[in-house]
Amino acid sequence: MERLYVQDNFFEGPLPSIMSSMRGLQVLNVSNNQLSGQIPKFLESLNLTNLSLSYNYFEGALPTGGVFRSAISTSVFGNKKLCGGVPDFQLPKCYYKESKRTRISGIAKILIATISALVGVACILSLLYFFWFRHNKNASASSSSEDGFLHVSYHNLLKATGGFSSTNLLGVGSFGSVYRGLLDQTQSIVAIKILDLTRDGASKSFIAECEVLRRIRHRNLVKRNKLSLLERVNIAIDVACALDYLHHHYEMPIVHCDLKPSNVLLDDEMNGHVGDFGLARFLLEATHKLLVDQSSSIRVKGSFGYVAPEYGMGSAVSTEGDVYSFGVLILEMFTGKRPIDDMFEDGLDLHRFTKAALADRVEKAIDPILLQEIEELEKRRTIAPEGKNKSWCSIKDCLVLIIEVGITCSFESSKERMDIYDALTKLQGMRKKLLEFIVTI
Repeated sequence: MERLYVQDNFFEGPLPSIMSSMRGLQVLNVSNNQLSGQIPKFLESLNLTNLSLSYNYFEGALPTGGVFRSAISTSVFGNKKLCGGVPDFQLPKCYYKESKRTRISGIAKILIATISALVGVACILSLLYFFWFRHNKNASASSSSEDGFLHVSYHNLLKATGGFSSTNLLGVGSFGSVYRGLLDQTQSIVAIKILDLTRDGASKSFIAECEVLRRIRHRNLVKRNKLSLLERVNIAIDVACALDYLHHHYEMPIVHCDLKPSNVLLDDEMNGHVGDFGLARFLLEATHKLLVDQSSSIRVKGSFGYVAPEYGMGSAVSTEGDVYSFGVLILEMFTGKRPIDDMFEDGLDLHRFTKAALADRVEKAIDPILLQEIEELEKRRTIAPEGKNKSWCSIKDCLVLIIEVGITCSFESSKERMDIYDALTKLQGMRKKLLEFIVTI
C-alpha cells in the first residue's frame, strides 16, 4: 500500500504499531479524527513523502527524522499539545520535569562540566550566527522594492515548493498550476502559480491578473476542509465583502469573472479571501475587451457551472455575472452539492433543485453535514437552563434564508438577481441571529 486516506472519521486512541510494517507507504492522511497519544517514532523510518496528522489530540515531542524534517511535507495543525520538532513547525519547546530525588554523582559532575563547555562554545557560535543572520536579513530586506513587495528568485521558489513536487500541488487551472510553498525569507506559507505559456491566452491572463493585483493585494493562504455552519456563513460574508469592494468601492468597478470554490482561499483563522484574478476585467473596459475577444481566439471565460448564462449568449461581462457565480457558490456551500454533479441533467440544475427542495422538504436542500451539526446543537438545547433557549426552528430558518440568498443571486435572468451589497447585508443579519442562538444554547 502506497497511499492511505482515513481523514474525517472518528478514530480514537494512538496510531497502531502494526503500521510500522507498511514500508511501502508514501502518503498518509489521518487528519480530522480523535487520535491521541504521542506521535510514534516508527513514522520516521517509513518512506513517507506526505503526512497529515492535523486536527487530532496528539501530544508530546514531535519527531525530527524522516518526513518530519519538512514542514511542507508534514502537517500537524490543530494538535495543541505538541512541542519540539524542527523550527519550521514553529511549535513551543518541550519542557521536562526532573526528579527531585536525582543525585549528582561524580560522573554527573563531569557531564555537567562538559555540557557547560559545550554551551559556552554554542553561545559563541550563536553570536556568530546572530551576526550572520542579521546581515542576511538586512540583505533580504534590501532585496525588496521600495513599494514593499518581496523579490523572490526562481531558486527560492524551487526550494519553497520542494522542486515543484506533486505533493505540494494545490490545483490546476486553465492556464497553469498552483503550488504550496514555504519561503525562507519570511517563513510564510505562500501559493505559487506557474503559467503554461504554451496555452493560448496564458500571457494575456497573466497581464490582466498583474494589472488587478497591482492595485489589490491579497495574502497567500491555505485551503481547509470540514467547515461548520458558522464558518461557512463567515466565509460567505468574506467573499461577499470582497465582491462588494470590487464592484462598488474602487475607483473603477472590477468584475472577477471566475468566482468558484477553488478560487476562495482560507487562512489559519478561517477567513475567506478571493484569489486568481487572471480573468478579471475593469468594467469600463469590459465591453471593448469582449468585442476584441470575439474577433480572436481568446474569449471572456469562466468555469462551467459557475459562469453566468448570459455570457454564453455573447453578453458583456458585468457585476451581475459575478453575483450569479456567488449565488452558485452559496448554494454549493450550504447544500453540499456541486453544480456539475451527475444528478443535474434534463434541464435540472443546482438553482432549480434547491428552489424545489425548499418548497417540498427543507432537509433535502441542506448539506447532511450541517444537518448533523444541527442535531448536535439540538441535544445541547434540550439540557440548557430554562429561559435561556431560543426557538430551535429559528436556526434552521436562518439557514433557509441564507440558501434563499443563493437562489436569488443565481436567477437565470440578470435583472432578477440582487445586488451584492444587498446579499452581504442579508448574510450579515443572518450571522447576527445565528450567533445569538448558538451563544444562548
